[in-house]
Amino acid sequence: MKNIYSYTPEELEALMIEIGEPKYRASQIFSQLHKGILLSEMTNVGKKTKEKLCGVVDAALPSIKRKLVSQIDGTVKYLFELSDKNCIESVVMKYEHGYTICVSSQVGCRMGCKFCASTLAGRVRDLEAGEMIGQVLAANRDLGIRISNIVMMGIGEPLDNFDNSVKFLRLANHESGVNIGYRHISLSTCGVVSGIYKLAELDLPITLSISLHAPDDETRSEIMPVNRRWGVSELLCACRDYYKKTGRRLSFEYTLISGKNDSRALAEKLAQVLNSSLRTKTETMPIHVNLIPVNEVGETGFKPADKRGIKDFAATLEMRGIRATVRRKLGSDINASCGQLRREDAEG
Repeated sequence: MKNIYSYTPEELEALMIEIGEPKYRASQIFSQLHKGILLSEMTNVGKKTKEKLCGVVDAALPSIKRKLVSQIDGTVKYLFELSDKNCIESVVMKYEHGYTICVSSQVGCRMGCKFCASTLAGRVRDLEAGEMIGQVLAANRDLGIRISNIVMMGIGEPLDNFDNSVKFLRLANHESGVNIGYRHISLSTCGVVSGIYKLAELDLPITLSISLHAPDDETRSEIMPVNRRWGVSELLCACRDYYKKTGRRLSFEYTLISGKNDSRALAEKLAQVLNSSLRTKTETMPIHVNLIPVNEVGETGFKPADKRGIKDFAATLEMRGIRATVRRKLGSDINASCGQLRREDAEG
C-alpha cells in the first residue's frame, strides 16, 4: 500500500472522495500528519474514517530500530525500519543555525562508489516520497525538535529515484507541512547527468551538491563507476547549464583518500578543470569545494588523507581562486556516515 505521507493535499482529497468521505478532511489530515501527529492520535478524525484509510494506505512512520547519540557533539544516528522490514539510516546534526537531517532516498544504492558503505550490497528498492519525509517527522517526534534543514546525502542516489525525490522536496517545502524552505535543502548527486538536466528544468531553489572526488576520468572512474557513463567533462557541462538556468551556486564534494586522490598535483588539476570548465571571461561562476576526509570502511581499505595533506590541498585550491573548506566531522564516535549501521544490522 502507498505510504500516506506520500500524498499531497490534492491527492488526499481524491482519496477521501474515493473512500466515501468529505474531501475537506484531507487538509486537516495532511497538516496534522506533517506536524508529526499519527493518524491513530488524531482526535478530529472519526474511528470509521481511520479504519477506511488504514485499509488502503500505509499510515506508519519509520520505526526506530537503533539510535546512537554522540557523546562528543550530540549528533544522533538512526537506523529506521520501514513497513516492509527494510532498514535505512538518517543522521540529525545540531548547528548554531538549527537542526539538520541527512535523509536516505533508497534502500541501498547501485552507484558503486568504492569508498561508500551504502552501496556495498547494492540497491534493494527506491523509497517513496513519504518514506523520506517520514524520516524528518520521526526524528522530530523522537527528539522533540523542529528540523529546519535537510541534506539528501544519506543512503541512495536521489537522482536515481528522481520522481520520488522531487515529490519529497515539494512535500518538505509545503506550507501546510514541515514547511522547510527550498534554500534550506541540499541534494547531493554522484553525477547522474540526465537527472541534473531534468532538475534544472524544474528550477527549484535548492542547493545542488556534486560528489566529484577526482578531476580526471581515469581517477574518477576507478572510484566512481558512474563516471564511465558520464565523464568529468560531461558532468561539468551539466553543472554549467544548471547554474545558467537556475542562477543557483553549486558545491562540489571531494572525499580525500590517502594515496588515491589527495596529491598536490591533483589539487592543481582540480582547480584547472573547474576554472576552465565553469568560468569564462564574461561569466564567473562561484565555485565551492567541500573537502571531506574519507570515512574508514573495513571493506574498502581506504584511509583518510593526513591533516597536513588536507590543509595543503585546500591551500592549493584557494591559490587558484577556488573556495575550499574542510567539512567538520560530526558524530565520529558513532560512525555517523551513512551505510555502516545498516550493514552491521544486515550482518546480524
